[in-house]
Amino acid sequence: MLEAIRCWRDAGEAVARITVLVAKGSTPREAGAYMLVTSREQVGTIGGGRLEWDCMAEARTLLIEGGERLERHIPLGPAINQCCGGAVTVGIERVVDMDALEREAWKEREGLPQLILFGAGHVGRALAKSLALLPLQLIWVDAREDEFGPVPPAVDAQVTSDWESVLDATPAGSGILVLTQSHTLDALITGAALARNDLRYVGMIGSRTKRKRFESAFRAIDIQQEQIDKLVCPIGDFGVRDKRPEMIAAFVTAEIAARFLGE
Repeated sequence: MLEAIRCWRDAGEAVARITVLVAKGSTPREAGAYMLVTSREQVGTIGGGRLEWDCMAEARTLLIEGGERLERHIPLGPAINQCCGGAVTVGIERVVDMDALEREAWKEREGLPQLILFGAGHVGRALAKSLALLPLQLIWVDAREDEFGPVPPAVDAQVTSDWESVLDATPAGSGILVLTQSHTLDALITGAALARNDLRYVGMIGSRTKRKRFESAFRAIDIQQEQIDKLVCPIGDFGVRDKRPEMIAAFVTAEIAARFLGE
């Protein structure tokens, strides 16, 4: 959303904001959810369906014709062919201060959980695309600049071999996902992450055989078994034996979404 706000601000686009003010009963989005609309584009969602379609139409009419901020109370029933069963109150207004909106979006992003993705190989590239869709701060790290390819919007790609500094700067409660080109590097990063014992998720690509070998090495450097037990390896293990990068990425993204966002 932040990237869209910057683009529209720089282009001088008129923007309307649609916000769920009140949500009662079964509703597709919660109070506080919002989306932004221009004459031709939109970003975010208030839940889709006829609810969103009608609100977008009103927002675009407001942008064209002007007028004051308005509110709509919308029962989600037969009248709009949307049978959620609840009701929402929606506010629609023209954005008059794009700089303030950008600051708000930036603050929202800074409040998101952080996930560090080590490795820009074929699975790393697939994961970066998939994880970029989640409400996380994704930092993507590799020393090989040419391996990244196109970096998805909102992803912080860092070309560095100094993984220790990146890990040291990672806040408690963050996640670490390790899939480098080197088993030695995988072991170093994963061992250091487990030794911290304050991360929400530590995942490493690999088989159960790789895990057993690494567990022995971790015990040899005095990492406690209860810390080792927190390691997720294999990652994305939903019992589907498909090793295509896109499939691995899909399952790992689901795993991380459940760990970070399922509470």
